Amino acid sequence: MSTIVQPRPGLQVAGPPRNVSAALKRRRALQRGGLIVALVLGAMFSGLPVLWMALSSFKSNAEIFEYPPRLITENFSFDAYTSILTDPVKLRFFGNSYFVSLSVTLLTLFVAVLAAYAFSRYEFPLKRPLNVVIVSVQAVPPITLLIPYFGLVVGLGLYNTYAGLILTYMVFTLPYAIIMMTGYFNTLPRELDEAVKVDGAGPLTALFRILVPISVPGLVSVGIYTFMIAWNEYLFALTLTRTEDMRTVPIGIQLLMGQHSYEWNEMMAMSVLGCIPVLLLFLFFQRYFMGGMTAGAVKL
Repeated sequence: MSTIVQPRPGLQVAGPPRNVSAALKRRRALQRGGLIVALVLGAMFSGLPVLWMALSSFKSNAEIFEYPPRLITENFSFDAYTSILTDPVKLRFFGNSYFVSLSVTLLTLFVAVLAAYAFSRYEFPLKRPLNVVIVSVQAVPPITLLIPYFGLVVGLGLYNTYAGLILTYMVFTLPYAIIMMTGYFNTLPRELDEAVKVDGAGPLTALFRILVPISVPGLVSVGIYTFMIAWNEYLFALTLTRTEDMRTVPIGIQLLMGQHSYEWNEMMAMSVLGCIPVLLLFLFFQRYFMGGMTAGAVKL
């Protein structure tokens, strides 16, 4: 039997020296303080331009060019917002952006759910090469595809149409959506949809009755990402549309830059109004967005 050696009375177990413990505490305090300073500087660096944009939208155009510049104006004016919200042409820009972005989001989610279910639950020929192609598309810079897509859209008679913009945007949103939803479905046990099939239901019933309702976080995260891409896209919206009744918000902001003058206050106001939809999506669906992003990245 092993014996346990008891310390003799009067002896104390040696601990770290006091100067070492104090140095460790100082180092941790310095690290915490440095992290806080870095976070504050990062927040100021990213937030100051947004604050400047928002406050400039309440200034007159002449006041924006004052020197030295002032962050806060003494004479708040809503003229820029009134000019935008009472102009049918500028309101059409927002209507076009909402229609295109929502259409791209809904169609992308529908197609991505079907494709992700197939990749997650079935084995079929060319499954691995298709996965490689989907991932590879994400690595192609969109600007390199501008001329080919322009020729394709014109050849199909979709130039200056909603369909041309929607189909083009889906090419860039679908790969990410399929990858994320496949990863999300992989985290769900197969027994869920197999139990439905035992009861005599088909795979589509298992998908839309069982898997889709419990995949709301993944759908929300993919939907927000897709909406953001379609809402903020500028290059293809400029190239694939011609008339003002088909322009979107990013193009509308650019059109405020005239040949002889720039309407900076209206540009700032339209930018603020353009930020509101994405901001509201993050505020209301932040919990689902973060959960869907992490769950979809766990298992591919």
